[in-house]
Amino acid sequence: MFALVLGAVRTRTAQVLTILVLATLAAAVAVAGPWFAFAAAGRSAGADLAAAGASERLVTAQQAVSTNGDPGAASEEFAGRVREALRLPASEPTSGLFTSMTLRQSTAGTSIRLAYREGFCDHVQLDGPCPAQPGEGAISVETARRLGLTRGSTVATSSSLVSGIVSIRVVALYTRLDPDGPYWASEVYRSAAGLDPVFVPIAQFRAKPLWNPISTYEIVLPDDLIRDDRDLTAKLTAADNRLGADEVQLDVNSRDLLSTIARDRSTVLRGVLTTGVQIVVLTWFAIGLAGRYTSRDRRADAALLKLRGISRWGALRLAWGQHLVPLVAGLLLGAPAGYLLARALAGTSFGAGDQRAALIWSAGGAGAVLLGGLAVLAAVEASLLGRPVAVLLRPAAPGGSPWWSALADALLLTVAAAALFQARAGSPVIGVDAAAPALVTLAVGLLAARLFGRVASRTGRVALRSGRLRLGLSALQISRSAGAERLFALVVVGVALFLSAFGGQQAERAERDARSTADLGAVRVLTVPGTNRTALLDAVRRADPGGREAMAAVISLDNQVRVLEVDTSRLAAVAAWRPEYGAVTTLPDATGAVAEPGLPPITGDRLTVSYERSGPAAVALTLTLRHEATGAPVTVSFGALPAGRGTATAPVQGCRSAPGCRIVNWSMTTPPDADGRTRPPPEGAGIAVRELRQDGAQPVVLDGTTLADIARWRPGTVGSALDMAAADGALRLVTDANTGGLPHVGVDVWAAGTRGPVPVVLAGALPADWRYSDALLTAYGEPAPVQVTATVAALPVVGRNGVMTDLGVTSRLAGVADAGGQFQVWLAPGASPGIVARLTAAGLTVGTDTTAARRAHGLGEQGPAAVVRFALLAGVAALLLAAVTVAVGVVAERRSLGAQLNALRRQGLPTPVAAAAGAAGTAALVVTGVLTGVVAANLSVLATGSPVPEFTDGWRVLPGQAPLPPGTVALATVAALILLGLVGWLSLRPLIRGLHR
Repeated sequence: MFALVLGAVRTRTAQVLTILVLATLAAAVAVAGPWFAFAAAGRSAGADLAAAGASERLVTAQQAVSTNGDPGAASEEFAGRVREALRLPASEPTSGLFTSMTLRQSTAGTSIRLAYREGFCDHVQLDGPCPAQPGEGAISVETARRLGLTRGSTVATSSSLVSGIVSIRVVALYTRLDPDGPYWASEVYRSAAGLDPVFVPIAQFRAKPLWNPISTYEIVLPDDLIRDDRDLTAKLTAADNRLGADEVQLDVNSRDLLSTIARDRSTVLRGVLTTGVQIVVLTWFAIGLAGRYTSRDRRADAALLKLRGISRWGALRLAWGQHLVPLVAGLLLGAPAGYLLARALAGTSFGAGDQRAALIWSAGGAGAVLLGGLAVLAAVEASLLGRPVAVLLRPAAPGGSPWWSALADALLLTVAAAALFQARAGSPVIGVDAAAPALVTLAVGLLAARLFGRVASRTGRVALRSGRLRLGLSALQISRSAGAERLFALVVVGVALFLSAFGGQQAERAERDARSTADLGAVRVLTVPGTNRTALLDAVRRADPGGREAMAAVISLDNQVRVLEVDTSRLAAVAAWRPEYGAVTTLPDATGAVAEPGLPPITGDRLTVSYERSGPAAVALTLTLRHEATGAPVTVSFGALPAGRGTATAPVQGCRSAPGCRIVNWSMTTPPDADGRTRPPPEGAGIAVRELRQDGAQPVVLDGTTLADIARWRPGTVGSALDMAAADGALRLVTDANTGGLPHVGVDVWAAGTRGPVPVVLAGALPADWRYSDALLTAYGEPAPVQVTATVAALPVVGRNGVMTDLGVTSRLAGVADAGGQFQVWLAPGASPGIVARLTAAGLTVGTDTTAARRAHGLGEQGPAAVVRFALLAGVAALLLAAVTVAVGVVAERRSLGAQLNALRRQGLPTPVAAAAGAAGTAALVVTGVLTGVVAANLSVLATGSPVPEFTDGWRVLPGQAPLPPGTVALATVAALILLGLVGWLSLRPLIRGLHR
């Protein structure tokens, strides 16, 4: 038996090579799929981890504790309890204590935190010694600027009116060394109400007012643990339950990250393995078709075996043996090639246990190719051996069973319809919806093949009757070929899969590029922590005076409304603008009609106010300024004013440097008490401000006309505000009797930052709070009314839900404490290499530096992009399978077709007509099959949607790219025509040459 098998293999080299090539292609894809899938899942997890911020790896436990004067022991005891409950490997564990206090210097009850944190001095740059003794502390440079403090200043705080005062002497100013790193990821130890914590040694918490702090314990989850531990979410939930029973709050910021990694993994494994299964099934189809085409050469052998009395099972074993050799050889060639291909495309970033899983799945895929191929060829051979000897000895092969072919087609069409229904309904039952696009393509191919055969038969008969020999002979050649319809269907499916994959890959790349700029807002974005809006605007404008390279931007959250603040004058030159954002000029420029009319800057060392005080009780008048370059607040206290008319003079510190200071607000309070605290004035108190002067070149800052302009001033909105009147050449601040008995808590009158409501561009629906009440921005110290100037589909950074406004306007809305947010600098595509150095020289500290290209590359490592890449590989394999099968079909028909055409030549058929008839059938099949494949691909997209998977996080800000634009379709169609046409031509060359002899 073995010798007979080897003899059959040597005799039919062409048939063996055909099966070998098909098996090699199938084995390569089947083996590459699992290795690619698990490696791509590992890479996508790595990309998700790289894109995640430090806070997304953080696990924080906190609980209010009672130290009883021993904060060290309380902190250690709490850390031990948390460690025992977590039971997880962790890096960078950090303990800390904090408590929220009220600034005694503030009339508005401004909150600030006193905090201790392990390793604080190792993670900051200190301008002074590290706080080591009780009563010493360090504050950030920005907080010192906002509060007007320096080294040596004292910060007086209290937690309540009766708890006592905790005074901290500022011994150092700190700047975070790695503001975006894990140490500073916790919001607990970042700014609160715009002010960074005051860090003190742990011994400070021995003071009795600090005996009840919040104790914290933080760990950073290692990347390997997040990527490899599939049960990590369950473990964290169990730890949360254990700690919750002890009333410990556990904040796990990594839940979203873990969910993203899990979704990415599922997307990759499901998409890649589904695509691999499709190619394996398509290979079985191609192998069966190749076996049917080559069966003509084996009919005589089958007849001889039957005449010699060999049983049907014995003949089948012999046939199996000669097919087993090329299948096994193809497996041996394709398996290592598939592994190497997967390694080249996806690398070796395997998670724990993934290599074993990939080995098992790839072995299963290779086994499916082998066993499936054998089963298909066995069915072909069984059909052949079941025929009588007389039929097997005929030169022409009989047609197949029409009812069996129709039944198979009906079954496949039913499966395709079920898959389409599930895909459109969005509720898969058995997962066949993932294969819906390929099944729709197959359905179109089968129906078109039936139509192709019928049209060819009818065309041939009509053409021969009308004397058109070339067309008639070509059409009849197609209609009488036993496997022409199946070959046509295979070409349609192969071309459609290739076209869909090629278009999907182009669309996916375009969507990544579009999202990267939409997420960032510009092609390159720098984060600049430790600054404020005014200082950011000034620094960027000094670093880029031309306004063509850089733009200041702030991303903030205002009562659940995401706000993008931009320097409108530079938006068109710097931002990566898209049509979905509307016109780039929609938002008015702050230097135009929106901004307040200019007042003389305050640059002197002294201010003199002319006033008239009324009421029985003494009141104090304070003016708050803000430096136009640094954003530093400057407080000018005129002290307690005597009754009646008069003037008061006060020194000004910090406004002499250009461009000087602007007015923020007036405050009317009681004079400071012994502790330095002030309170709202009593009922009946009032001050009329009539003029404000400074020493210097522009002495008059506010005259009677300016003070009496009501458009320049607005009352406060905190509690029961002061009454304000602007008339008769004065600005009057009055505390009158309140109806309802409410106490006075408001003490401020603010300089209007704009002439009217703040203009904003709105993306999406109106926020809920704006639908039923006034549209206000509330995060800038005092609520400011808003006017929506335009509504657009989307905006950069904030997406489909948020607003965009001018940063110059919001910088003027900000009160004494800046509203906070993420401070950024956007860079234009043509920004010079030295722009970062110029920004640093202007006083900004650059944190992260992100480019749109790097962002797009990171998205390209995630699950959806990996699925698209493998789909393109499978599409190429499908086209190659179709090409090989076309070659098999042409070669199998070539001998009988040549004999028929030579016989016709001897009967007078011209040689050119014979040669054209011999080539036209294959050309028609290839051209019609390719064009039908284009139609099938488009119908598949229309029926099932884009072949590009959604982004893992469900991002849908911008409309998806068309997967089959005309340019892509034309390029892929030409490529398919060239490949299939070249294969057909090379296969027909011996026939054409023989006809011309």
